[in-house]
Amino acid sequence: MREKQRLRNFLLLVFALVALPLSAVAQRYSASYHAAPVEHVVQDLQQRTGYDFVYQKQVLSGLPDVTCQCSDLSLGALLDCVLRDHCGLVYEISGKTIVLKRVGGTHRATQQHKLAVSGTVTDANGEPLQWATVKIKGTGTGATTDTNGHFQIFTESQRLTVEVSYLGFNSVMRTLMAGHPAKIILHADDKSLDEVVVTGYQVLNKRSLTSAVSTAKMKDLERTDMSSLDQMLEGKIPDLLINNNSFEVGVAPKIRIRGTSTLIGNREPLWVVDGIVVQDPVEISPEELNDPDYVNRIGNAIAGINPQDIERIDVLKDAAATAIYGTKAANGVIVVTTKRGYEGKPVVSYNFSMNYKVRPRYTDRSVDVMNSKERVQFSRELVQDHYQFPYLMTTVGYEKNVQDLNNGAITFDEFQQRVAADETRNTDWFKLLCHDALSTQHTASVSGGSSKSRYYASMGYDNEEDVIKANSNERYTWSLNLDNTFSRLLTASFTFNGYHQRRSYYQDEIAPLNYAYTTTRTLPVYQDNGEYYYYKRKQSDGSLYNYNILNELANSYNHQKVNSMTFTTNLRFTFTDWLTANAILSVTNSNTDLENWWGERTWHIATLRGSEYGATIDYPSSSTCPVGGELNRTSVTNRSYTARFQVDANKFFGEDDQHNIYATFGVEANSSKYRSYASTQRGYFRDRGETFVSDIDPTIYTSYASWAMGNVPTIVDDLSNTLSTYLSVTYAYKQLWRVNLNGRVDGSNKFGDRSNDRFLPIWSVSGSYDVGHWINTKWVDYLTAKASYGFQGNMLDTESPVMTIRKGTLNSYYNENLSTINSHPNPDLKWEKTNSINLGLDMSFFDHRLEMELSAFYKKTTDAFMNKRVSTVNGVSSYVINGGDVTNKGYSFDITATPLRTRDFRWSVSTSFSKIVNTLDSRPAAQTYELSDFLNGTALVKGQAVNTFYSYRFLGLSPVDGGPLIDDYYNNQEALRGLSKYDTYTTVLSASGKREADIQGSLTNTFRYRQWHASVVLGYSLGAKTRLFAMYGSKATGGYGSNIYSEKNYSRDYMNRWRKPGDEKTTNLPSIISASSSAYYKYSNVWTKMSDASEVNTIGNNYWEMYDYSDIRVVSADYLKLQSLSLTYELPNHVLDRIGLQRLALTLSAYNLFTICDSALKGQTPTQGGFSTIQLSDRPSFSFGLNVQF
Repeated sequence: MREKQRLRNFLLLVFALVALPLSAVAQRYSASYHAAPVEHVVQDLQQRTGYDFVYQKQVLSGLPDVTCQCSDLSLGALLDCVLRDHCGLVYEISGKTIVLKRVGGTHRATQQHKLAVSGTVTDANGEPLQWATVKIKGTGTGATTDTNGHFQIFTESQRLTVEVSYLGFNSVMRTLMAGHPAKIILHADDKSLDEVVVTGYQVLNKRSLTSAVSTAKMKDLERTDMSSLDQMLEGKIPDLLINNNSFEVGVAPKIRIRGTSTLIGNREPLWVVDGIVVQDPVEISPEELNDPDYVNRIGNAIAGINPQDIERIDVLKDAAATAIYGTKAANGVIVVTTKRGYEGKPVVSYNFSMNYKVRPRYTDRSVDVMNSKERVQFSRELVQDHYQFPYLMTTVGYEKNVQDLNNGAITFDEFQQRVAADETRNTDWFKLLCHDALSTQHTASVSGGSSKSRYYASMGYDNEEDVIKANSNERYTWSLNLDNTFSRLLTASFTFNGYHQRRSYYQDEIAPLNYAYTTTRTLPVYQDNGEYYYYKRKQSDGSLYNYNILNELANSYNHQKVNSMTFTTNLRFTFTDWLTANAILSVTNSNTDLENWWGERTWHIATLRGSEYGATIDYPSSSTCPVGGELNRTSVTNRSYTARFQVDANKFFGEDDQHNIYATFGVEANSSKYRSYASTQRGYFRDRGETFVSDIDPTIYTSYASWAMGNVPTIVDDLSNTLSTYLSVTYAYKQLWRVNLNGRVDGSNKFGDRSNDRFLPIWSVSGSYDVGHWINTKWVDYLTAKASYGFQGNMLDTESPVMTIRKGTLNSYYNENLSTINSHPNPDLKWEKTNSINLGLDMSFFDHRLEMELSAFYKKTTDAFMNKRVSTVNGVSSYVINGGDVTNKGYSFDITATPLRTRDFRWSVSTSFSKIVNTLDSRPAAQTYELSDFLNGTALVKGQAVNTFYSYRFLGLSPVDGGPLIDDYYNNQEALRGLSKYDTYTTVLSASGKREADIQGSLTNTFRYRQWHASVVLGYSLGAKTRLFAMYGSKATGGYGSNIYSEKNYSRDYMNRWRKPGDEKTTNLPSIISASSSAYYKYSNVWTKMSDASEVNTIGNNYWEMYDYSDIRVVSADYLKLQSLSLTYELPNHVLDRIGLQRLALTLSAYNLFTICDSALKGQTPTQGGFSTIQLSDRPSFSFGLNVQF
């Protein structure tokens, strides 16, 4: 009910937003004049229509007064009625300017007594500009240029100051002399062109760009099945790779721009919104973010931005583009530009989309587990083979029936009835834990304005349901952008935006999707009386407690609430037509509350309590939660300030303005205050007024008392201040070649206590050359070559050259206040440095029908931060050193072609392709990484890419017992004796591949036929490897070795396992060996665990687990998928005119309809792997969209 009420209130607000401006949207005009002078009539028309009227005084002289009445007419009809029919004038409309002329009249007699001021208006290439407006300063009179760019104004003054303007070009002010024809050159206005690049500090003409920047419009990225921009970028931007390890709603993907430049620092790019750097709502450690198996459900810096409010994004990739952002931009920058108002009548827009996402099903190709009948048969075969099940195993299903039969608890007939029921039960865990999800998105906006003031305002509401029932995401967004021109000197922009987000998701321990894959379908959910059916689930210490996953979900949650607001003001001062300045102040305040709860009825709390719910605790001294549940709360406040003063100079000089200098200098101060409070409380009763128990006897519940004494809230209070100066200078000669120099110096309280540690200059030099200028052919629009070289640095803010001490509280033993070491000194730690080279070629042919961007890069990071293990006698177990060298190199291309373009039909094709090769060039410390790090891909190895994982070498199956044979160096033990962990594991294991792709791209086809639009987008990913889901080891069984557990479900591949000698020739799946078999112990222990192998590092736990991590279980994660398919119909204009709308578009879309991948991936998708808990993959979905403009 609460959700419905919120939606109803939102729709009422949308209705009000839409209804109020309707009176201002009308396109009909009325005017009435009685004996009115023509000059007064023109002034009145200018006020009524909002258009500027340009004319020479002689045009209106001598005309009679006007008497007419015109009602409910369009603009053209009104001008015809008043000007043509009653004044005898003709007019031309150019943009927002109306030029008036006398029919056939040149007024030569009048003009002979006046002086002529004349000239020619051209662009920077010398091409004449027709219909340029030349107005006498301070008046509405003037002239327009003809086809040759020529103009002439007759005046009584010898000297005349005019303002020359043309759509898409910067206006200029010039003082002209009569009798001296002037040549006036207009230069393209980067801010009004479609082909521009926004860096956050500058707006640059794309053709004059010297750095590597990729641009995408939001309309080309938008997907209605996603609510956050970062999720939409897969395959769309060259050199930007996306790694989605979970497709649950709200999960932030991992983003890499041109590889991995840092080893233990944060590898995510910097996000910039409308020129202001934005921060994540909650700080997440780099170790977690860099972990390929970490699922970021908290979200990132742009989780609260409505994609409907975004105009475009620009991805800054090389040092020439990112140097101006300093140390924060070592991993690249993504600049988001939001929508702003424009000059014109108010436009009210409403966007609605509804998405239907299909849940997983056991019939999916990506699910290949046993049904109930197969699972019973599997157990029956094990029992017949006298398989010895694990001790203290949870006994359910066929094994439970056999146990009860053998114990005499049931008769044979009852046994057969139970087995028959189990064979047909087929509990649908996917249906119980997931559902087909229906999500909606609403956005209402209004935009418009005049030449003085422009505005854009919007409100949005998203209600996302996940296919996993426990997950949901609800978000409200609002945005207000105002631009006002107070005078020619001062223009001000104001931005206010914010969002409120509420998210719910399951406790990680429950993992519903993993449970649906791995739990037997013979297990019932409900008893005959409708109550939950519980089975005994084992915990790590071997104790068993009641478990039902629906009960766990009903009595636990993870809730997240975020409120964020940003206010930015930008004052722009225009001193001359080439010198401007900006003063910017931005304030952001965000509050995040994280709360997770475990109720007293859950299995989780039973393990802490030491008893079932409602039962007596047998060992109270061991209980750590005697009563109630557990509540964890974290509150985070993040407040940041940015102040910037920037001066821009764009000066043309020399003959024909052949020289140009564009310089930017700025000073920026940033301050960020981050404060968090985290606490864990037990004895919590959510259903009893959200109260806590206060009378737990510590002398009885001693373990709880010990936990409570050590459980104190955690407070983080962090202040970061940064002062920066930056400079960008570009020199251009005849717009043919350019050279650019960028530099920035950052100083921060985080960089150390010595001046040489506090500051590190970040700089770049780049250039471009207009090769197309020398190609004298019409089919070449432009051809620009560019190159850049730059230097960047990075510093960990967790490290300090001096020891820092944290003040503590009173110690009862010493009766004094104690202090502890907060961080150990690391005075020798230097900056992490990256040098990069970029080469690029931008080109356009055949009147922009074929456009291409090619680039190649090389990045070398030296003194990269690495962890080194040290003896704990030093007080720490690891230390950060400058020990790494990393190389990233690659190439990319982006092609857009229009093979067919007619009046009614248009077909466009675009594709992007990126290849990135990453290599670690240095050897890490010998004892830094454990065996699991190599197997999971988190170890760093010289000569390999970051996130390369290793595997055992599979030799085959034993022809005797079908056990797995692994190259374990048993016959070459001396080769491993005395080796470090690094040398041991790189010897025993072999590199299997990267967990992250090195090639990603997309192929987009768009079609337009009159009012119909269609698009087909294919996405692909190449170069990654993954593991098949575990079958025999602990990740599959939840226990030890190849033990089979009755509550587990298993892959159908088990039906093809080794069963008899000779099967090893047709299968690579080992046999199931019982603990009662003499062969069991041959595979249950690895020789390095024996006492005589003390000088050899342990290379494994058992051979079944080694089989799961062997190279035979590694397959390609390459894929080609149909990302999206959409069809849009727009109502034609004549229909819109009748119903009073400007636009009405209906869209049908489908996403993720199919994926082509390695056939060996049967039972999982390319984004899933056997490294960790099974996560949700991308699901097929279908959307309906509606866009209405009033």
